[in-house]
Amino acid sequence: MPVAGVRRALRESVSGLPRAFWWLWLSTLVNRLGAFVATFMALYLTLDRGYSASYAGLVAALHGLGGVISSLGAGVMTDRLGRRPTLLVSQTATALSVALLGFMRDPVAIAAVAFLVGMASNASRPAVQAMMADIVRPEDRVRAFSLNYWAINLGFAISSAGAGFIAEVSYLAGFLIEAGMTLVCAVLVFVKLPESRPGEDVAGPSGEKDAVSMWTVVRDGRYMSVVGLSFLIALVFQQGYLGLPVAMGEAGFSPADFGMAIAVNGVLIVVLQLPVTRFIDRRDPRQLLIASSLLAGYGFGLTAFADSVAVFALTVCVWTLAEIVNAPTQTGLVVALSPVHGRGRYQGMYTMSWAVAALVAPLMSGFVIDHWGAAWLWGMCAVVGTVVGLGYALLMRRMPEEGAGTVVPRAAEAAPEVRAS
Repeated sequence: MPVAGVRRALRESVSGLPRAFWWLWLSTLVNRLGAFVATFMALYLTLDRGYSASYAGLVAALHGLGGVISSLGAGVMTDRLGRRPTLLVSQTATALSVALLGFMRDPVAIAAVAFLVGMASNASRPAVQAMMADIVRPEDRVRAFSLNYWAINLGFAISSAGAGFIAEVSYLAGFLIEAGMTLVCAVLVFVKLPESRPGEDVAGPSGEKDAVSMWTVVRDGRYMSVVGLSFLIALVFQQGYLGLPVAMGEAGFSPADFGMAIAVNGVLIVVLQLPVTRFIDRRDPRQLLIASSLLAGYGFGLTAFADSVAVFALTVCVWTLAEIVNAPTQTGLVVALSPVHGRGRYQGMYTMSWAVAALVAPLMSGFVIDHWGAAWLWGMCAVVGTVVGLGYALLMRRMPEEGAGTVVPRAAEAAPEVRAS
């Protein structure tokens, strides 16, 4: 593509979004650039501290459990206190708990603080997604969520590469750098982002300002069906970081071989997220969600036939394309089905589906591989992907056009103006 064409494509991908979105985007990027601890936590516990792999797994599980518990609470805070206060509390608490974790030596203390880190770090997600839905026009939301997802993966790719070098110097430095970067995010939010929560004068989808509780979310059968499908597809995507390394190890491949294969995921997301977003923008989300679910399922299913690093990398390409399409489209659907004054709670429930999947997936992959072999795991992924695709086909066939066809809120309301706090 000529240079002029590249510039035009880039301009079309980023134009028309409000300034507040870009400050929120920058906050996300800075946060992910400093995400060192998750990358080297297992190595820190086993190599530096001398604990067993089982203990490292327990700490990881407690970290995930903290995220599950905080998802719903953070959603309620986002609606009641506001997006900005929730972000400030979450990011400040994350910075303090990550720094504290670096100084812990007792195994019980490490596990307890890791649980707190999981709670604090996951609490920002409902607020970020709700704020993004508030400040971006309905027709631009899929593009905005794609750009945010791109920032997450770009930051993670860079931080993952840097984590190894930092760990060689000092693990404690990694904890403190992450804490400092997270505090920078809090400062950005405090200085640059006004509160975006819709005021009491903004009507909800029905034209009324009805109170929204967690019970409202649970009783919303259509939305909870989306959450259930999200949980199932999350189980599939998790296998790229859980089942795949175990299966490659059992097949005689080295950690370096796995690193080469999984690196394709981050590279493709960074390279393809923006052009693919331009392709899928304003396309029928029914087709996108069905296609991405099938691609994910069968992309992992093809792993059963992989016998070389190149073929493993090829399967990663397939399910990464599914991830690139699924993530912004599914998030846009979640916003479309959320009432204006309940976005935090609805986003909290959606965030919890991924947090629970992160807890269940390791148990599932380990059990299946140990008892039946890796081929069964990849076959199950194909089945689950098919089930999710059929689920979206049935669910969205019954949705009204504004909920399913254009991924805009049920009342097609304009995004409210950002209010100064």
